[in-house]
Amino acid sequence: MTQAETPVRRPGPTAAPLLRNRDFLVFWAAQALSALGSSFSLVAMPLLVLHATGSVAQMGLITGVAGAGTVATGLFAGILVDRYDRRRLMITCDVARLLLYGAVPVVWWIAGELVWVLYPIMAMAAVFQMVFDVGCSAAVPSLVAREQITSANSRLEATYAIGFVLGPMAAGLVASLLGPVTAVTFDALTFGVSAAGLLMIRLRPAVPDTAAPAAGPRSVWRDLVVGLRFLWRTPVLRAITLLYTPVTFLSLGLVDVFIYYVRHDLGQGDRVVGTLLGAASTGAIVAALVTPAARRRLGFGPAWLTAYLACGVAIAAAGFVFHLAVVLVAATVFAFGETMAGISSASLRQTVTPDHLLGRVTSAFWMVHHAFGPLGALVLTAVVARTGVRGPLVAVGVLFVVIVCAGLATPVRSRHAVPG
Repeated sequence: MTQAETPVRRPGPTAAPLLRNRDFLVFWAAQALSALGSSFSLVAMPLLVLHATGSVAQMGLITGVAGAGTVATGLFAGILVDRYDRRRLMITCDVARLLLYGAVPVVWWIAGELVWVLYPIMAMAAVFQMVFDVGCSAAVPSLVAREQITSANSRLEATYAIGFVLGPMAAGLVASLLGPVTAVTFDALTFGVSAAGLLMIRLRPAVPDTAAPAAGPRSVWRDLVVGLRFLWRTPVLRAITLLYTPVTFLSLGLVDVFIYYVRHDLGQGDRVVGTLLGAASTGAIVAALVTPAARRRLGFGPAWLTAYLACGVAIAAAGFVFHLAVVLVAATVFAFGETMAGISSASLRQTVTPDHLLGRVTSAFWMVHHAFGPLGALVLTAVVARTGVRGPLVAVGVLFVVIVCAGLATPVRSRHAVPG
């Protein structure tokens, strides 16, 4: 095993109970409010486009533009997170998203339904979202002790999931009564609350990279490739990155497809869309609660692979059986699998990656596996627009199962892929 592959036992805070860790609690609360707002836009933005255009392809195009912004930001997000104060960087991203999402209702109320405005707004918001998410992931090991990383991630994911239960339900209700623009307005305000919360915490300084050269063009290039090099030289991270790439290609447009399915094929209203997505998020809550125990009992690989096997079966079932209850169950199981796999992979990276590389490695990981996500969203929604929902959902479900089978031939299958 090379030095890059050796898990780093980074120094950390005393392992006091998480509920006594003031900085983590404030961070947790701020992210809970931000997640509640983001769940509003998860429903409100597609509904905004669907109300204005009636086109699932337009919904996919907006999602693809945001995904492209995410991929492009992966080139430099990790550099920013590792070079600059992570707390200040996250606050800046929150303020930027407050202004960007706040511009949507202003434009709608002043100039009317200018759908083209959403493209640059979503692209720029995706840039700040990516930087924030990389910073948030890198911040967790600076808030808790190493042995608490999985538990901290599970608590954060459980809170995000609760937000995504309440948020879509509330967004659907608000959209049906007051319109989706009002829901976007609420989303914008929550980023201000998140920024205020981040002002109240302190992060343990990252361990400096003593081998890093002085700043300059060569240093920037080195920073661009160092995260990719670490991923490639660590077998389990390399394998999981390659497996996540087709997963993201297949799944980035699924929320748009489910919304279109319920609204168009099943003839339901905005309130039902929000209620269904909110109810489905209970799967994510359950996953967040059981993932630490599942990891201990099954090990990393079996837990990760089982999660995505469940996703594939659920998506295929939604295509086979044309009924609202089946869509609800499928979306719930999908949320469960996505959350379990996400917690597991995030904890893996945070555990095996040196602190001074954590931003760049996280950024490289997300950049690689998101690279084809925008194209996937465009392809999936375009196919759905031409052929209907059912066939594409069955195909996506089958391909998820194929990815799981491929994972059995990689280091991901190992029970002990990640220490601890």
